[in-house]
Amino acid sequence: QLQASGGGLVQAGGSLRLSCEAPGSTFRRYRMGWFRQAPGNERMIVAATSGRGTVRRYSEAVKGRFTISRINGQNTIYLQMNSLKPEDTAVYYCALDDRVSTTNSDPAMHMYEYNTWGQGTLVTVSS
Repeated sequence: QLQASGGGLVQAGGSLRLSCEAPGSTFRRYRMGWFRQAPGNERMIVAATSGRGTVRRYSEAVKGRFTISRINGQNTIYLQMNSLKPEDTAVYYCALDDRVSTTNSDPAMHMYEYNTWGQGTLVTVSS
C-alpha cells in the first residue's frame, strides 16, 4: 500500500513537502507520480518521475514551483511545493506503475498508466 503524508494548511506563498512510501524490493524500477483532485474537478497529473529519478515531468500549472524527487534506497518519493497558491488546494495522491522492466522508462503522465494508488493527503492553501 502506498502511504502519502505531509499535507496541511498553509498560507499562499508558503511551502509544503509531501512524502509517499511504497512497498516492494524493485522500487527503483517503478514509475511514480503525484496527482491532485480539487472539489468538483477531475484528478489531474502534477508531476511524474522515471525509476531512476533522472527524468521528471510536470504539469504546466506547477512547473517552476514544485519538484518531484525520489530516494530509491528508502522506497520514497517527495513533492516539494513552493510558492503555493490557493488554486493548489486539493487532495494529493501518489501513484505507481510496477509493470515496467527497466529503471529508465519514461515518466507516466496519465492516470491509466498507473496501477496502484495511495490514499490522498489534503493540501489547503489560504489566501
